[in-house]
Amino acid sequence: MAKIAFIGLGVMGAPMAGHLASAGHELSVFNRSMGKSQAWVERYGGIAAISPAQAAEEADIVISCVGTDDDLSAVTIGRDGAFRTMAKGSLFIDHTTVSARIARQLALEADSRGLHFVDAPVSGGQAGAENGTLSVMCGGTAPAVEAAKLVMQAYAARVVHCGPAGAGQTTKMVNQICIAGVIEGVSEALRFAQGAGLDLDRVFEAISGGAAQSWQMDNRWKSMSEDRFDFGFAIEWMRKDLGLALDEAKSIGATLPVTALIDQYYAEVVQMGGGRQDTSALVRRLRKP
Repeated sequence: MAKIAFIGLGVMGAPMAGHLASAGHELSVFNRSMGKSQAWVERYGGIAAISPAQAAEEADIVISCVGTDDDLSAVTIGRDGAFRTMAKGSLFIDHTTVSARIARQLALEADSRGLHFVDAPVSGGQAGAENGTLSVMCGGTAPAVEAAKLVMQAYAARVVHCGPAGAGQTTKMVNQICIAGVIEGVSEALRFAQGAGLDLDRVFEAISGGAAQSWQMDNRWKSMSEDRFDFGFAIEWMRKDLGLALDEAKSIGATLPVTALIDQYYAEVVQMGGGRQDTSALVRRLRKP
């Protein structure tokens, strides 16, 4: 069992930290909203810290799940960042979806301080975090990733070492590019089926066992047809992720024409008031027959 500091108790971080506590690890937690930290401690035990630096003081492992590059920078190398108090040889695992650039920068900064750093964005959404079935894509050295796996198994069903620092983040970009394209395809197919007057349940039964099958179809076909879009991962966050992918594509000379188009489609849904709805709300921009 390890002493773990967990930074960021949002819809993903709180249940992930909960799995660690349930596995018997000793946790100190930090969240910008102190109320969330206190509520988490009341449920799971542990210590509510007043800063990332305080949370990390006696930790063997520090884990973060925050929002943006700036948020991650603040909780690591900021004035009250965890890197200030982490002991040499300790491990920092970041589950935030951020740019590969900052992941590589923080890996270098960590190394200069005698720390280990793993960029480890996740896929599986809120349900995956709550059920402990996340997929984790990791960038970093092999020893650091192997050490990280020992604790991540509390909330992950799959952990893959994708390459050196930053590789976890670029793999997450691949993941989001794939998801965006599939959701657009399912959206168009659903509206087409509705326009043709087909029985949507029979259509699903007919096509979901063949080459058209996807996680999005299996889990969102029915809810999209019923205009239910409250399944966790918001469009605003998807747009952030697609923006990261588009920026990285420019830096490596890749072209993402469909991804760029779908990002603009999502922008339309945001203008319709759907920014906090889940990503399957992309179907809203297609007129119902």
